[in-house]
Amino acid sequence: MFSLTVLVVVVVLALVFDYVNGFHDTANAIATSVSTKALTPRAAIMIAASLNFVGALSGTAVAKTIGKGLVAPEVVTGHVLIAALGGAIFWNLFTWYFGIPSSSSHALIGGLTGAVVAGLGFSAVNWNGFKEILSALILSPIVGFVLGSVIMTLLFWLFKNTSPAKINNNFRRLQVLSACMAAFSHGSNDAQKSMGIITMALVSAGYLSNFEVPIPVMLACATAMALGTAVGGWKIIRTMGMRIFRIEPINGFAADFTASIVIYSASLLSAPVSTTHVVSSSIMGVGAAKRFKGVRWGVAQNIVTAWLVTIPSSGAVAALIYTLLRSFL
Repeated sequence: MFSLTVLVVVVVLALVFDYVNGFHDTANAIATSVSTKALTPRAAIMIAASLNFVGALSGTAVAKTIGKGLVAPEVVTGHVLIAALGGAIFWNLFTWYFGIPSSSSHALIGGLTGAVVAGLGFSAVNWNGFKEILSALILSPIVGFVLGSVIMTLLFWLFKNTSPAKINNNFRRLQVLSACMAAFSHGSNDAQKSMGIITMALVSAGYLSNFEVPIPVMLACATAMALGTAVGGWKIIRTMGMRIFRIEPINGFAADFTASIVIYSASLLSAPVSTTHVVSSSIMGVGAAKRFKGVRWGVAQNIVTAWLVTIPSSGAVAALIYTLLRSFL
């Protein structure tokens, strides 16, 4: 049980995280369509914001995994959740500033785990749940890479006798559809993570007797995600849309289509995944199928390095924030 003031702080921080997640991960849905000029930046962001909102209202399975799978809502405290969200927000802003497409999902999982360990001890963490979540986070980009390569190879085979100009024109139009699919799937997974944290707080504070995401919480998180998306994240858009390899419309369609399949499938299976990981690995897979040496593997290596350090880094920041909170409050 914690005070109403602490509960309000947790809710506000969860919505801030959702907002930051929105502008941090905007590139997931629109980077390829902007880089190929299939969509103007303004139109791409509006599409992404709208479809993120709709996707966020499509279910609550991922929210339940986040809210119950890592730590029991009944034992978590307000200070733990404040520290967890603080660590995740800090890491998102840090990587956004340097244009690194790191994972908001990893940041939240790392922050929550670090705060729980610091505040409640190792035994409070559901390590089986942690392993299941981590497995989904690791497996999903691998699936994205492989499926992206397969889909790109299939498209090359299907359109091998078609002129490049006609292919570009047709797939530039289809990229609008694939961008919509990617934005919807992004909302269906990422916005639910904040829903899970807020619902966890409401259960812990005694305002809910069982873990069911209230409709106002769904609407608030969907709105925060959409508003954050509308702000855009141009540094990460440049990294994902222009620096991994030279993307043409058919490549952009293949990458977005692949990512949307993987992410929405994960949402249906209640698995929180990193949309950033899935999209960037799909782009790498498509690039490898097109021309292996054409992928700038140095940039890809930097992205993978960010993936590896996000959970321990955000966890350490969250543990530090918790220690400071307990010292001064």
